Amino acid sequence: MIAETILRDVFGYSAFRGAQAEIVAHVSGGGDALVLMPTGGGKSLCYQVPAIARHRAGRGVAVVVSPLIALMHDQVGALEVAGVHAAFLNSTLSLAETQQIEREMMSGRLVLLYVAPERLTTPRMLAQLDALNARGLLSLFAIDEAHCVSQWGHDFRVDYLALNVLHERYPQVPRIALTATADALTRSDVIERLALGEARIFVSSFDRPNIRFAVVEKSEARVQLLRFIREEHEGDAGIVYCQSRRKVEETAGWLAEHGITALPYHAGLEADMRRVNQDRFLREESIVMVATIAFGMGIDKPDVRFVAHLDLPKNIEAYYQETGRAGRDGLPADAWMAYGLADVVNQRRMIDESPAAEEFKRGQRGKLDALLALAEAHDCRRVRLLAYFGEASAACAEHQNACDNCLHPPATWDATEAARMALSGVYRFHQQRGQRFGAVHLIDVLRGKRSEKVEQYGHHALSTFGIGGELGEAQWRAVLRQLIALGYLRTEGEYNTLELTSTAREVLRGEVRLLLREPSAAAGRKRSKKVATPRGKGKAPPVPLSAAGLARFAALKAWRAEIAREHNLPAYIVFNDATLAEMAQAAPDSLAALARINGVGAKKLEAYGRQILRLLDNR
Repeated sequence: MIAETILRDVFGYSAFRGAQAEIVAHVSGGGDALVLMPTGGGKSLCYQVPAIARHRAGRGVAVVVSPLIALMHDQVGALEVAGVHAAFLNSTLSLAETQQIEREMMSGRLVLLYVAPERLTTPRMLAQLDALNARGLLSLFAIDEAHCVSQWGHDFRVDYLALNVLHERYPQVPRIALTATADALTRSDVIERLALGEARIFVSSFDRPNIRFAVVEKSEARVQLLRFIREEHEGDAGIVYCQSRRKVEETAGWLAEHGITALPYHAGLEADMRRVNQDRFLREESIVMVATIAFGMGIDKPDVRFVAHLDLPKNIEAYYQETGRAGRDGLPADAWMAYGLADVVNQRRMIDESPAAEEFKRGQRGKLDALLALAEAHDCRRVRLLAYFGEASAACAEHQNACDNCLHPPATWDATEAARMALSGVYRFHQQRGQRFGAVHLIDVLRGKRSEKVEQYGHHALSTFGIGGELGEAQWRAVLRQLIALGYLRTEGEYNTLELTSTAREVLRGEVRLLLREPSAAAGRKRSKKVATPRGKGKAPPVPLSAAGLARFAALKAWRAEIAREHNLPAYIVFNDATLAEMAQAAPDSLAALARINGVGAKKLEAYGRQILRLLDNR
């Protein structure tokens, strides 16, 4: 009952979702837990509610290990607005501010303290925790983004390895480790490295039913991206991921030239520029952030309507984590990716050229293969994505946000003979004094194009010259991309020359039948009428509203913007769009009625209730 009261009075929600209630009860009672829950699934409440409950029982402060300064700021701001005394310790504070927070911590008045892993394990911090623990004022440890502790995870951070000190030094203090993405190998590593062998493991469904997954063949990727934004998400907030810093800046500039409010973000930018750009993204609407993976972990902005990838991520965990930053509010969102032959080549090369141990490389190749299978899939992408995390699912063909393959079943063709031609071409190169060539030259030979290079090496005399002339260049690129993705070809060296793998023999012998996707006539084709309505145009509210309701919703958003500016907070921390829409729809006329709206806790009701009622009464 205490947890439900906290949920209602502090956070304004009437009921827990999924496994939240069980997790909260377990951790509040002093148990350790490992929680796997998708982005937007409510992980924060799983440690915030127990922290508040244990503080009220005289247990003192909860320490939250968080990897990002921006996340600390937003979490603390949201808690303080909700009436929970919270703080962070990081490099943005002055000495006087740091000392004041330390006094609050040592007094036991502080409920939650957010710290980075590298600060937590300093001698000064450990000495303070020792003193708190000796007085019984250390209530729990929450380790957010726990996959960072694993070398198999996609965001491995060395500082997380030192967190095993928590179990060794404070064995009686409960610990909860949380992550949105961890396959079986990463999960096992997290348990071992954090000494969570006795912890209860809670695994929620990895499905994000509000996200639509789509992969398009890369052909003028920036043009495809611009078309996608204009047709599907004009006026929406979104994130575009690119592999290199240079591509980030070029893409952001190009989108800005074409009328999209786009900002760059990568580790090479000046710290002030990164901070300003991130603050604008969090606090303003309609900003598109173009970024490397340096941006995103812990971003709590709920109304990101799309995440786009212009380059292939490293693995499914990274892809799932990054796409999960869309639609945290539960409303429809898109995960869109442009993917081509160069992506496959580049990712395989980065693994091969890595200085890591061979065992680690083998693991990374396996993870990449799983992502390539997802990208090349003819069937339901959601089924494949969930299966990777060990979860069974029915195809999403009738799903409101069905994937592109379920909405538009791709045409396939029997590419067995074409594959044999391509592999034979590579074999003939190698026969000729061990020569190796890349995809462009192979396609020229197969199509019978007498280029200068073909003439130079005498490849017009090979038996494979011109045998594939009936296929176009785009179709041959698709064949080679899929042969590499399926592991029958690999690329070697600085020039990405093609090499047969040991499994190519079974294709050359005709022992394997290859059914491949046909290249689309227009990569990034328009969607059917069923889903053609742009999601962003008009900034529609989350629920259907009457004309009067729309006027109330607009007035509430304008009021929220003023409050957010006044307190220097992102607008969604004051109230999210779903809460404002419910207010606009219900038009409560009393504080009691307003308190029944989801997201209106006691502190916010006290602070803003009468203002909201006056505003609604004037509409």
